[in-house]
Amino acid sequence: MSKSIGIIGAGPGGLASAMLLAQAGARVTLYERQAQVGGRSAALDVESAAGTFHFDSGPTFFLYPRVLTDIFAACGLALDREIEMTRLDPQYKLTFETPEGEPDGSITAWSDVERLAAEVARFSPADAAALPRFMADNRAKLAAFRPVLESAMHGVRSLMTGPMIRSLPLLRPHRTVDQDLGTYFKDPRVRLAFSFQSKYLGMSPFRCPSLFTILAFMEYEYGVYHPRGGCGALMAMMADRARDLGVDIRLGEPVEAVEFAGRRATGVRTRSGLAKHDALVINADFAEAMRTLVPDALRRRWTDRKIGAKKFSCSTFMLYLGLEGLETDVPHHSIYLSEDYRRNIAEIEAGGAPSDPSFYVQNASVTDDSLAPPGHSTLYMLVPVGNRHGDGLDWTAERPRYRQLAIDRLQRLGFRDVERRIRTEAIRTPLDWEGEHGVHRGATFNLAHNLGQMLHNRPRNRFEDLDGVYLVGGGTHPGSGLPVIFESARITSRLVVDDLGISPHWQGGSTMSEPDYVPALAEAS
Repeated sequence: MSKSIGIIGAGPGGLASAMLLAQAGARVTLYERQAQVGGRSAALDVESAAGTFHFDSGPTFFLYPRVLTDIFAACGLALDREIEMTRLDPQYKLTFETPEGEPDGSITAWSDVERLAAEVARFSPADAAALPRFMADNRAKLAAFRPVLESAMHGVRSLMTGPMIRSLPLLRPHRTVDQDLGTYFKDPRVRLAFSFQSKYLGMSPFRCPSLFTILAFMEYEYGVYHPRGGCGALMAMMADRARDLGVDIRLGEPVEAVEFAGRRATGVRTRSGLAKHDALVINADFAEAMRTLVPDALRRRWTDRKIGAKKFSCSTFMLYLGLEGLETDVPHHSIYLSEDYRRNIAEIEAGGAPSDPSFYVQNASVTDDSLAPPGHSTLYMLVPVGNRHGDGLDWTAERPRYRQLAIDRLQRLGFRDVERRIRTEAIRTPLDWEGEHGVHRGATFNLAHNLGQMLHNRPRNRFEDLDGVYLVGGGTHPGSGLPVIFESARITSRLVVDDLGISPHWQGGSTMSEPDYVPALAEAS
């Protein structure tokens, strides 16, 4: 009799785990509270008189495809045959602001390092000359630390392994991202161009550990990709492949409680009744799942009180606009960095909404004509704001004011007459992330990635507080971000099959190899 595995949450990690565990021969049931798969990476379809506009609700691009490529290969599939991915070039455009409020130049982030260096040289020739050294050092850093990111953490002893010890000299844990970048780049705007990526983790570059300079490196080394139809389309495709492998996906069926015999999870209870499972994988928001599904008395290291004392990432104010007309003069990705970036960070860390925010805009219709009706375009705007720790802002009252502020700021990137051209829109605030989407404190990037909450200090893939319970997603090791979440799925799936005595063909060491799939992917210019 094959083993039965229940998975709570059909986010990226839950879907990848379902595919791997089903391929291994287990009977997998995937429970999702929403009516669609994807979690924070789900598609958001908004209707209008002009037709349907398709948005990504969360992540808007795909970085470092090699992990998911390996997962698909382990399941007998080829990622590049399942979905078209376009490598973006330029990857994005960064615009800087002067104290007077007008742009102070920009950097077009070409994937070609020589072209990128020419952009940097306009700000600082010395910084441009340091770019090859930055790339070489971070190439070595990623190579040294990759075995750690691909391995489970079982406690302090996991820090005593050969790969971890060999990687330490390159990690420089006493530095932040900004401090580490200061050894290469002296111009603060150039440092921001290579450190804003810490926002992918919901963190400030002035607090984020220096390990994460590898994020900017990975963009230039491996590319930034747009899946046709968006990341939500990628999630839907993964669900289809999981069903092909025999996974029972139950949409709109939230888990109401986890059943226990002592400290061992034995199944879940939903509106359909009690379902017994040999193992349980939790892909729901970690803090919210623990507080709502697992009795506090069963947890030791991760009690409600201890979770309450942890640091969580920032939240986001999201604006999704369906516009009449095409924005052909604005690139696919744009980042606007306000002049007083440190004040922005301070306002966010205080739980507020920046008065003069930095923000990110996706204008995906310049690359993908499937997202909007003919003659129209989608516009996605993300503004980092504070999470809902403590009293915080009253987002019910703040929502209309911040919407108007956000629309006004779009002019700084070259968007004109936006309000008149809006044909449909949707807004998501920290209150929505928390209430409608089950994200603890509305912290969209989960637990913060400070040194005290990384590696063995993060909730472990084989959850240490319970028996028969495993974690996957941004709330466990290795952390947040799509490629890292997919790696968590691979780590967790290995632990599950090992504990249940299943021996799939993919069990054992990493199958990662240098990427050979890039030529098969579409190029955009």
